[in-house]
Parts: sequence; structure tokens; C-alpha cells
Amino acid sequence: MTERLYESDAYLQSAEATVTSVGESGLVLDRTVFYALGGGQPGDTGTLRNEEGRVVRVVDARKGEGAEIVHVIESGAQPFASGERVVATIDWERRYAHMRMHTCLHLLGAILKYGVTGGQVGAERSRLDFDCQDEIDKAAVTEALNALIRADHPVQSRWISAAELAAAPELIRTMSVRPPTGAGTIRLLEIPGVDLQPCGGTHVRRTGEIGPVVVAKVESKGRRNRRVQIAWD
Repeated sequence: MTERLYESDAYLQSAEATVTSVGESGLVLDRTVFYALGGGQPGDTGTLRNEEGRVVRVVDARKGEGAEIVHVIESGAQPFASGERVVATIDWERRYAHMRMHTCLHLLGAILKYGVTGGQVGAERSRLDFDCQDEIDKAAVTEALNALIRADHPVQSRWISAAELAAAPELIRTMSVRPPTGAGTIRLLEIPGVDLQPCGGTHVRRTGEIGPVVVAKVESKGRRNRRVQIAWD
């Protein structure tokens, strides 16, 4: 398995690791700071550098077999060998934008209390799709979002068992995807008094770090689906 260092510290930008396997799809490390694509959040990009100073570019991170994370390297690059020690470093500016946006989407879901049918985190724009037939007031939602951001609420995470989640089904807002329970524990993202739901993504420590945002677009994507896009103001 790959130890997911970002789950305990999303601000960790680099870490030493050992290559445990090499395949056609990329390299697997014993531990990593690279977030793997999932939950609407893109996989991290960055670099791997070995003890001789050779650098390989990582263009994506994906979930592999079991609890492995595969570091997809750029086309044509010579991979490192299994057993080599490397320093894994993420593209921090891109990751931090994802952290801010992902946390902001939780605020959006706390304001628009509908079931969530889909979503996507981006560095410049992000979206949530809601099971909703109501009209959504862009200006009012923008104002409510920025009020929660300015309030600088703490953002926390904790773990619960699969049994605890089963006893509290109201915690799950997503309608099309359920959190994985195979590991026996589920990570909750909590903004006290604002939002509490399962989430394995990376987030900022306080909502004030998000900065000003705007509801850029509201689209109808079907009779019972509204897509709400947010962007930096």
C-alpha cells in the first residue's frame, strides 16, 4: 500500500519515499504527498528526484491496485527502478488552488441544501451539480459564500467507522457516488456549524484562506439538475 501523507497534512509539499514497483502506468511509492484523482479532485502533478539528482516529471496521480497510488510520469521519461529512494514534490500552487476550491465547494453545498449529483474541482473554476428544480440566485449565493469565507471557520477532519456512517446516512450528500467503506474507516470533513460529510480530498485549515469567490454561472442540465460554477473574484 501507499501511505497517503496528505491525509494527515495537506500542506506537506515534499517527502522522501521508496519506489516499490514500476509498471506501464507509472511508479508506486511506499509513501506520497501526491493526491490521487478522486472525488472530483484532479490528481497532483510534480516531480520525483533520485539520490543522483535525476528528476522525472509526474503528470498525474491515480489510484492503483488495492491502496496503491500510481505516479504517472511524462511520456518518454526513464522511470526509476524498484527500491530506489526518491524525493516526491508536488506542484504546490496548483494543489493549493485545489484545496481552496474544494473547501469552497463544501460551503456551496452547505448553502444549497440539495442532493449533489456531481462535481469537479479545478484550479480556476469548480462546480457542483444539484438535484434541484428551484431557481438559484447567483448574487445571493455569492454573498452567502463570501460571508462564510470571511467568517474564517476552522476546517477539520476525523475518521469514523463504516458502521457509524451506516447509522448516520444523512451525512452522505452525494447521490451518485458513495464513500468507499472497504478499509473499514471513512474520513469526515467538518466545518463546525456549517458542514459535515465524508470526503477524502485535500482542504485548507480555515475558510478565510479561500479568498473572495463569485458564482460565475448557473446552468440547467436537465429537469432536476442545476449546475453551479464558482470562480475566483
